[in-house]
Amino acid sequence: MQAKDQVVLITGASQGIGKELAIQYAKQGAKVVLFDLEVEQGQRVCDLIQGQQGKALFVQCDVSKEKDIQHAVEQAIEHFGQIDVLINNAGLSRWKNVYELKIEEWDHILNVNLRGAFLFSKEVAKRMKGNKQGGSIVNMASTRALMSEANSEAYAASKGGLVALTHALAVSLGPDRIRVNAISPGWIETKEYDQLRQIDHIQHPAQRVGKPSDIFKACQYLTNPENDFVTGTNVVVDGGMTRKMLYEH
Repeated sequence: MQAKDQVVLITGASQGIGKELAIQYAKQGAKVVLFDLEVEQGQRVCDLIQGQQGKALFVQCDVSKEKDIQHAVEQAIEHFGQIDVLINNAGLSRWKNVYELKIEEWDHILNVNLRGAFLFSKEVAKRMKGNKQGGSIVNMASTRALMSEANSEAYAASKGGLVALTHALAVSLGPDRIRVNAISPGWIETKEYDQLRQIDHIQHPAQRVGKPSDIFKACQYLTNPENDFVTGTNVVVDGGMTRKMLYEH
């Protein structure tokens, strides 16, 4: 098991992709720390992992608040002693007409999706510096950093910022043997996969909609200590959709 005994921190771990990452890393033998605002849901995932003989800790955290992040990282160190992997997965979106989007809404999305990832990376990197093998940080960006639909300005800006933050951090933290990469998921169905239509699948060059497990496999590759020559990159996991030309006939 590649992740055996790694201490893996995952933000936004109470549902969706974050939940899948937490469960799968635990199955790989990692010690997982789950962060989320939602206490009940987050603790439920933690209990599920522990019920399967996995090692996990849940810590409530608002990633838009620096003091929350500092406290959360301290809790992880106190409980497991070190940090090997950080996955900045927490994020939110709001689809709203650009003429109606309030600056408070813009700021909230940027604070959670981008500022939070920077602050978490900064705090965790301080602890990773002393690790023999350094560490790995993965930022969960989006294909919306590369292409857009209408009324997605704040979300797109935050995810584009994450891609840029990724290569900047990779250069800054490289001397401390801390690798920083991003993953840009496309359509990853986290709910009723069996309810998807055939057209949903076949519009993808890969002939199917993505699953959370596809993102775990990408994370697993990026956080494997043996892949220490991979840093500063953005791995697009979208079934080929960002490479497909679309025309209206």
